[in-house]
Amino acid sequence: MSLTASAASASPVAAVSAPDAPRRVRHQARDAVAVMVFSACASSGVAVAFLLLSHLSRAGR
Repeated sequence: MSLTASAASASPVAAVSAPDAPRRVRHQARDAVAVMVFSACASSGVAVAFLLLSHLSRAGR
C-alpha cells in the first residue's frame, strides 16, 4: 500500500470536468430571457432619460 497520492486522486477537478456536454434547451432559454429582460430595462432607461432631458429643456425655455 502506498501513501502517495495517485494522479487520479490528486486532481479531483480533472475527474469531474468531463468533456463539455451540449447545453440544455432550458439553459439557452434562461439566457435568452435574461438578455430580453436586460434589453427591456436598458431601453426603458434610455427612454426615461430622453423624456427627462426633453422635460428639462422645455422647462428652461
